[in-house]
Amino acid sequence: MAEPFTTGVGVLDRSVAILDCVESTPMGATELARTLGLTVSTTHRLASALVAHGLLRRDSAGCLHLGPRFATSELAETARPVLAELCATAGESVQLWVRRADHRRCVVSFESAAELRASQPVGSLLPLPLGSAARVLLGEEDPDGHGWIESVAERAPGVGSVSAPVRLHGDTVAAVCLSAPVQRLEPSPGRRFGAEVVAAAARIEAALAD
Repeated sequence: MAEPFTTGVGVLDRSVAILDCVESTPMGATELARTLGLTVSTTHRLASALVAHGLLRRDSAGCLHLGPRFATSELAETARPVLAELCATAGESVQLWVRRADHRRCVVSFESAAELRASQPVGSLLPLPLGSAARVLLGEEDPDGHGWIESVAERAPGVGSVSAPVRLHGDTVAAVCLSAPVQRLEPSPGRRFGAEVVAAAARIEAALAD
């Protein structure tokens, strides 16, 4: 492979070299170390950090690929019309959340037209693990098999939500979330809007896979 461009900032240069390498040819960390002329321990350490930040992902065979953080723009563009439709039909606020270390960030948001509503603008950064979207991003599964996770007044008093995962290559890359004042979510957020949220997440997944 071509000589990597260097800036003199060693950790950054090695990390970018790893990203460049797996972009063209996904491979395991040991092969990556051999290809780049790095020690195996250094490569494993850097690769693990890049996976933790969503810049790399490991497949079931242990090969490293570019991670979900590189797909955020495409993800947001794909989700926007689906979430706009969900907001219009449900009449409640909806968002798309992605994980950022120990927080979650809102990358798409549509607000309910109701005067009393649950609002989270694009760019909002909230700590994990509270809220249905946070729990989805942490990998929690619905024990009843409906495909959604709900919360009631878990993160903020008087607010409930229901969320479903968006998966890419088998990994959860985002959470579709519908949130509203709890009195409009009876008998529960999931029973009220869970099916619609799961359907929206499935549409986004299908569009990403095309």
